[in-house]
Amino acid sequence: MTKPGSRILQGAREALAFAGGRADADAFRVHVPETVDVKRIRRKLGLSQQAFAARYGFTVGRVRDWEQGRSPVDTPSRILLLVIENEPEAIERALAAA
Repeated sequence: MTKPGSRILQGAREALAFAGGRADADAFRVHVPETVDVKRIRRKLGLSQQAFAARYGFTVGRVRDWEQGRSPVDTPSRILLLVIENEPEAIERALAAA
């Protein structure tokens, strides 16, 4: 196997171990981007500001402030918004179970 192929395979093994709870979580770092495009995420989901806020527990004013750049998105909200962007069904399942 080539060196790049071997590295890809090793990365896949590590990702599976981590996802399956068999890896040392302290060995992994989480990258949270400094900014997120809230408007892009909301539009990708086809939601108005009001519908987006209601579905995910934000206030309409906060969503508006983020989209217009009047207020920075705090770290926990950036994390939640990334999950909403990539796995909206996971958030909906979690909120439905609460």
